[in-house]
Amino acid sequence: MSGIQEHYIFAYLRASTSTQDATRAKKMLEDFAAARGMRIAYFYIETGSGLSLERPQLMKLINEAKKGDILLVESIDRLSRLPLTGWQELKRIMAEKSLKIVVVDIPSTHILTDTNNELADSIIAAMNNMLIDILAAMAHQDYVTRRERQQQGIDKAKKKGKYKGRPANKDMHDKVLKMLSHEFSYREIRETLGVSMGTIFNVKKMNIDRLGQRDFVNKRGGDSTK
Repeated sequence: MSGIQEHYIFAYLRASTSTQDATRAKKMLEDFAAARGMRIAYFYIETGSGLSLERPQLMKLINEAKKGDILLVESIDRLSRLPLTGWQELKRIMAEKSLKIVVVDIPSTHILTDTNNELADSIIAAMNNMLIDILAAMAHQDYVTRRERQQQGIDKAKKKGKYKGRPANKDMHDKVLKMLSHEFSYREIRETLGVSMGTIFNVKKMNIDRLGQRDFVNKRGGDSTK
């Protein structure tokens, strides 16, 4: 293919939780592009659920892309676990920019990296759209099924009195506790660590003796809940 890249490749990485590391996926996408003599212009890395359209980094990618640019993802479930109506809306938004969706684990989409092959674009587009639709629906159903099985396991454990809830993130709790002990406000802790108020309240409640006071008030800036 030509050494001149006429269109940009934008890579989208999504981690379901803040504990997931996107480094492995990023390396995979870099290798994928390099093997085709191409370079990824920018990585958009997001932490959030694929069940929601409210993904700032994905919307930023779409807004900054130009007609014919490539949206590169590792697998379709990194792009979407949306139900049908949400997926149709996301497709509409991407179609307005004529984005080419290239998915590493869908080989039939790889031909779209040849940006000079207009015939390939027209032939492969319909087949890829259908395949991606099917896989997007499967990704959503897989999520629903796993959540249902998880809930069934929780319900079963509760009946046996063995359910202990989700294990605490000890590292994060230690960071919250450290900031509490240094009299940072709840707002400062929430904004710095990205944790919920509920988490901060729970850490304080579990460590009230270690904090050495019954009702923690931030001396640095007034009411600690603000």
